Amino acid sequence: MTQYDAIVIGAGHNGLAAAATLAGAGKKVVVLEKNGDPGGMAANSTVAPGYECPAMAHLLSNLDGAEIASLGLERHGFAYAATDLPTISLSSDGKHIVSDAKGVRYADGGALAGEAEFLTLRARLIRFADQLAALKRKPPPSLSGIDWREAASLGKLALGLRRMGKEDMREFLRVLLSNSYDTILDEIDDGPLAGAFALDSVLGGHVGPRSPGTVLTLMYRLANGGAKHQPRGGMGAVMRAFEKSAKSAGAEIRYGAAVERMVLSGDRVTGVVLADGTEISGARVLSSLDPKTTMVLAGVGNFDAEMIRRARHIRTKGCTAKVNLALSAAPVFTGLSDDLHRGRILHAPSLAVMEKAFNLAKYGELPTSPILEVTIPSLADPGLVDGDGHVLSAVVQYVPYSLKQGWADDSRNALGDVVVDCLDQFAPGLKAAVTARQVLSPADIEAQTGAPGGHWHHGEMIADQMLMLRPAPGIERYALPVEGLYLCGASTHPGGDVTGIPGCNAAKAALQVKLGRAAA
Repeated sequence: MTQYDAIVIGAGHNGLAAAATLAGAGKKVVVLEKNGDPGGMAANSTVAPGYECPAMAHLLSNLDGAEIASLGLERHGFAYAATDLPTISLSSDGKHIVSDAKGVRYADGGALAGEAEFLTLRARLIRFADQLAALKRKPPPSLSGIDWREAASLGKLALGLRRMGKEDMREFLRVLLSNSYDTILDEIDDGPLAGAFALDSVLGGHVGPRSPGTVLTLMYRLANGGAKHQPRGGMGAVMRAFEKSAKSAGAEIRYGAAVERMVLSGDRVTGVVLADGTEISGARVLSSLDPKTTMVLAGVGNFDAEMIRRARHIRTKGCTAKVNLALSAAPVFTGLSDDLHRGRILHAPSLAVMEKAFNLAKYGELPTSPILEVTIPSLADPGLVDGDGHVLSAVVQYVPYSLKQGWADDSRNALGDVVVDCLDQFAPGLKAAVTARQVLSPADIEAQTGAPGGHWHHGEMIADQMLMLRPAPGIERYALPVEGLYLCGASTHPGGDVTGIPGCNAAKAALQVKLGRAAA
């Protein structure tokens, strides 16, 4: 039987990043993936024959130069089809708003009232985000005691805050745990611009703009200036680059290899058993699954009752769906130039509308005015489609995991109709151009990826589940109480989105611990 230094469960971007990091350090690594392809929630999907579309995640934002360089992704085919995408906020009166690196304006080029206030607010929150960014690439401070390295890191953060000046430092402390609703509307009027800005504070989560702590989530998304990028070849191409990075470092990847349970000797993990009965030995196991699933695989009897209670109370109720459309022709949004069709198109009419949509989701109802993040990937990357067709990718916020009438074909069709009807108001003729569609509810996402509750981030990215509280006290630094067992997925610090940082961080944490005793 082959003995591995590390077994990684899951070939999503975090699992592959962990494998590449471990293998790059000279460890013998195997990655076990139950599906036939890498990627998980960041894979491509076939909407119809000849129509490829990002199955779920469709944009990159927090995958920055450090991870791209350390994993060598560009050497393995990673490239952007479009960078720093403009954000277009759709408005029912046709006065769509464009926000990009140049500023904010109406889509027809007209000046926008409140531009200065919005730019001031955005710049301030980006400054705050920059101060927190350094905390992302290392384990969060320990709740049981801070060593000198962590103290130095926090001291650097404190010094950075002081250098911003008293006014900014006080404002940072004031808004850090605030809600995005009040923070944004204190500066600008409610409407499409406010809604678009607030969307990043709630996207993927079961929270509304009024939920406490959503400003911290917004700051997380504003790292690297908040720029959004579209990858060439869709998210599937990004995952293939992660896969090649792991393989080139020496990691072995096995597909169709579902892990049934872990093998323990005393309080130490020694390997895993696959669904087909194959046993694989490994000195360390890194799981990109959520904490609850990981503990079940390891055997709940190996964890104390308090640890189990904390894992069970991690909030993982999904509230985001995905609708992918195959189109016979490119949609034409009234009032948008050709280049703007290649951007990030949002339907978030106002914070008030978003909060109402969240209220409907809380009571198990479908949205009546869907909150959408839309891209048309085939405009930037025609290779996704055979022939002259196009694909449209729509992330739908505030779709309940526990739908009142249950998730069946009728419910999926109803959600698809709501999304298509909404888009057809802004792009007349879009509805008639739909040749096929794929509707993935939170329940479908859970079934396909294993993400608990269909939650895109394996747990709320909110103040009490971030930094040293992510995913829960006692497991905030990747290591579980079983020796050699680590978490390396989106449930861990710093959180979700396609970054690879949790995987890299977890691998580095595992490398710092010698088997049998902690490294000095």
